[in-house]
Amino acid sequence: MSDRRRFLILGDAGLTGADWLRQCGLDGDFVHADSWDAGLDQLRRQPLDAIVVNPSDPNVLRGLRTLVRSQTILAALPDGVAVVDADLQVCLANPAFEAWCGGSAVGRNFYEALGASPNIVGPEFCPFRAALERTVPPHKERGNEAFRLHCREGRILDLYITLISEPDNPKSLLLVLGRDVTALVQQQQKLDALHKAGRELAGLSADQLAEMSVAERIELLKLNIRRFTRDLLHYESIDIRLLDERTGRLEPLVQEGMDPQIANLVLLASREGQGVTGYVAATGKSYLCPDTSADPHYLPGAPGARSSMTVPLIFQDKVIGTFNVESPKPNAFGEADLQFVEIFSHEIAAALHTLELLQVEKSTTASQSVEAISREVALPVDDILAAATSMLERYIGHDAEMADKIKRIIVGARAMKQCIQKVGEDMVPSLPASGVREPPPPELKGLRILVADNDDRVRRSAHGLLGRWGCIVETARDGQEALTMARLSTYDAILADIRLPDISGYEVYRRLREAQPQARVILMTGYGYDPTHALVKARQDGLRFVLFKPFRVDQLRDALAS
Repeated sequence: MSDRRRFLILGDAGLTGADWLRQCGLDGDFVHADSWDAGLDQLRRQPLDAIVVNPSDPNVLRGLRTLVRSQTILAALPDGVAVVDADLQVCLANPAFEAWCGGSAVGRNFYEALGASPNIVGPEFCPFRAALERTVPPHKERGNEAFRLHCREGRILDLYITLISEPDNPKSLLLVLGRDVTALVQQQQKLDALHKAGRELAGLSADQLAEMSVAERIELLKLNIRRFTRDLLHYESIDIRLLDERTGRLEPLVQEGMDPQIANLVLLASREGQGVTGYVAATGKSYLCPDTSADPHYLPGAPGARSSMTVPLIFQDKVIGTFNVESPKPNAFGEADLQFVEIFSHEIAAALHTLELLQVEKSTTASQSVEAISREVALPVDDILAAATSMLERYIGHDAEMADKIKRIIVGARAMKQCIQKVGEDMVPSLPASGVREPPPPELKGLRILVADNDDRVRRSAHGLLGRWGCIVETARDGQEALTMARLSTYDAILADIRLPDISGYEVYRRLREAQPQARVILMTGYGYDPTHALVKARQDGLRFVLFKPFRVDQLRDALAS
């Protein structure tokens, strides 16, 4: 390699510039470029010792103005920008990036400047090396390497790396664009913690439930609400009340940090004269009170409270209570606080409803409560499952992100049904009032069963009966719904009416067998006459059981258990 120095002569500096350099005793190789773009290309190709320009050249002036504008834009960007060489030394950084570093970053190691460990949070183990080594076919756009980095003071950055010089260049440079996602990550972590807390609010093992009375379960729920409100939301003064539909009164359930006399104040669900709590219960809308001294709705709660936040407890679009938080600071709550409390309130409402706290004094037997839950929830959740499964079939293979979201909806809906069923089983006493109860068939416990029938009464009855036997039941209104669910789920048995509105007779049996060859397919019919000989064809193809409506319970049990 030559040791001669290289000089770039830019624009119309021409030979004059070269002569001037020689007069100054600076001899070497002279590279000429007609424009800034050509000059930058030369800079990328080879190392240079100096650049000579003519300040009266209008092209040079335009280029300088562009550089100034570029520097201004870099300084104004809220995101961090840095240029890093192959040794991970920072060559250039804008003010936002240097603010993350706590000072100048140029000349420092990239990781050391940010106060970060090179332990990367995916997807590449070493994203800088991956960006340098990635080969890109001609005429293809070079992709970015993305990764997440944990830095000093708990800061979390999402960084994107792009190679801005040729891979074989010994002085390869990498452009790093960064965004501070600390608040977003912390918010998601808090949301995840709230959802986890919601699942644990009334979470008990079967052995614990068997040993606890309803009153003890309520006390456990209260304890968990206090703990999660303090540890996750960091609120010390709370007032949770349940709405008595019969009287309209808001009965205290959980209270912390409230004035004892005010805590026992009788409040009604009303827009006027019942404080913020009564207003929220009557309207079903959340309420932020930034200044208690200037709010006409506010009634004193926590001693010295200067601001408050109240949200409704809602289950199945119905207000069942209120959740109130108070602070000694004015303007203590914002939209983010409201979002978190609303999410937690949904979890509380679900836990309250699941444990039947709202009607525990009115319930005559636990079995009636279980049937009421099943009657209200089972078919609507089945509709959600069927609709989501149909959407999933359309998006699989086309939009992975949307397909994953739909899968989570399906998993959540099924988990809710199983949770309700489990709580229902736990609530049923070991012996009913008569003192005699036939135990569910053990061979049916946990069977996954799909019931396809256009009659709502049949689908509802299937949930009631099969659910009591410990089966996991899902239903479909027609043949297409049943086939879609059978293609994307797994069942132990499928009960299908022979006269579904869209697919009927032997065809529904054949197609369900194709979708679920391992499942037992059982046909149901309310007609003795079979003009298309569908049952005969199905029997020839392996059908073992036909249930003629109205069928007896023992016939259904035999068909499922055999």
